[in-house]
Amino acid sequence: MISRYLHDPGRGYWKVVKLVLWYIKGTIDIGLVFEKAFTGKQKCVGYVDSDYVGDLDKYWFTTGYVFILSQALVSRRSILQSTIALSTTEAEYMAMTEVMKEAIWLQGLLDNLGIDHDLLKINCNSMSAIYLAKNQVYHARTKHIDVRFHFIREILDEGDIELLKVHTKENPADMLTKTVSGVKFIHCKGMLHILSVA
Repeated sequence: MISRYLHDPGRGYWKVVKLVLWYIKGTIDIGLVFEKAFTGKQKCVGYVDSDYVGDLDKYWFTTGYVFILSQALVSRRSILQSTIALSTTEAEYMAMTEVMKEAIWLQGLLDNLGIDHDLLKINCNSMSAIYLAKNQVYHARTKHIDVRFHFIREILDEGDIELLKVHTKENPADMLTKTVSGVKFIHCKGMLHILSVA
């Protein structure tokens, strides 16, 4: 967020930078902890979230996703999308497109590395976006959505990736798209297995 204002940083932004540095100093002993699952197959799970109109300057939305393998974070992204969504459902659906592309890449990487893994599961907290991805019932109301976003349906039909509903409270990608409370942030870190390694 701070890097968006590099061209003309004011005194308020310098204060925010100091807070970020203070946070980094206080979390030097925090790191990712990987543990191999004792079962034969590794579980790879993704979480996706979107913040509809999180950017009040250009009305773009933020997409965030994380992937967990062996109980630890292996991939994450938080990006301001340069597309304007007309609804929360559309923003979540477009975010699903981003996470599906990453899921396909991760699946290929795991296969190339010879890692035996379960069916890749992606969790989203928007039931309407999940319905839109799995069912073309809402097609008449979503004709304006670019065709490139509808490849989600093909991926789901192939059966290599499963799309599931997750409650917002249990979605660690939440911390990548919006401001969360300290309690929620600590909970999200725990879900991603980001622990003290000291």
